Amino acid sequence: MTRLTISAPRIFDGTRILRDHALVLSDDRIEALLPAADAGTPDVICEGLISPGFLDLQINGGGGLMVGAETDLAALTQICEIHRDLGCAAVLPTLITDTPETTARVIASGIEAATTRVPGFLGLHLEGPHLDPRRKGAHHPRLIRTMGEDDLARLCEAARALPVLMVTLAPESVTPDQISTLAKAGAVVSIGHSDCDYETACAAYAAGARCATHLFNAMSQLGHRAPGLAGAVLAGDAPFAGLIADGIHVHPAAMRTALGARQDGIFLVTDCMAFAGTQAREMTLNGRVIRREAGRLTLPDGTLAGADLRMDAAISTLVTRLGVAPERALAMATSIPARAVGVEDRLGSIAPGRPVSLSLLDDDYRLSATWRDGGWRAANPA
Repeated sequence: MTRLTISAPRIFDGTRILRDHALVLSDDRIEALLPAADAGTPDVICEGLISPGFLDLQINGGGGLMVGAETDLAALTQICEIHRDLGCAAVLPTLITDTPETTARVIASGIEAATTRVPGFLGLHLEGPHLDPRRKGAHHPRLIRTMGEDDLARLCEAARALPVLMVTLAPESVTPDQISTLAKAGAVVSIGHSDCDYETACAAYAAGARCATHLFNAMSQLGHRAPGLAGAVLAGDAPFAGLIADGIHVHPAAMRTALGARQDGIFLVTDCMAFAGTQAREMTLNGRVIRREAGRLTLPDGTLAGADLRMDAAISTLVTRLGVAPERALAMATSIPARAVGVEDRLGSIAPGRPVSLSLLDDDYRLSATWRDGGWRAANPA
């Protein structure tokens, strides 16, 4: 057994930032988290802040690969590896609206990834195709469709076979009974790409939905007489909601409003594309060109197509630009998403008995290194 003691000025355990503490590691498990004075002479002394590895519940790709028609076990393995170097302990590779054949292929590859225990693979996020074309965003309108019985059966089977399955759908394209059936099968149902009114959103949450996909983006907005889906989230009817905190998808004032309205339940997502971990400037999505420029990913008509965002940059944006408490911003990338998908017993926090999955951040909350194979590994700078 290899036993190591690591000290750092600050350690975030998933809830609190502890000062002058140390971690005791035994092989790939955390043995103890205790005051540095009680830990003896450390084997490794760190500068900065140690955090649990991040959880990203919405990644469309990475390392030049998109989740799509060509996705197989090797592709999922490579995408997960890229995001591990970006500080993520686990991710949900995300398929946006596509054909039934592609959806079935990605599900089969995801089940294989789960069976073979691909490092960093948490499950799948199927964002569509059961959406509202009025709020399609970058999703191809010809591929959006209502949910049929075959679709429902496929999703329920996937929910039972995968460790986590998140499904983004619009209430306009499904029935409350279908939402309930999905939730009972174990799927995390998230409402998104929807123009539904407040009452319809609340009915979806009453039926078993528990999340909202990228708050404010591609959804009915808050009005004083028509609160919409955004209003349902801010009022607390949605237990959880993802937020793209790049300062582009959501204005900083809107983020402050959401975080003021909700003291818990909002977590960070990157919604990143194949660009993640690369210097690429252009890619294609369902035959349409996406360009990367000045922190934006856009289709030729200017529609935002995913985000050019890393999780550490999202944390830094909240802390340094919006003045969010570091503990809260860090929780939004670790313990809150873990609770959203029911894996808080093993991911999102630092505690005795947990697997060792650590990220090292500098004073600006940018990723310096990740703990891999018994030592710190420099973060991917892309």
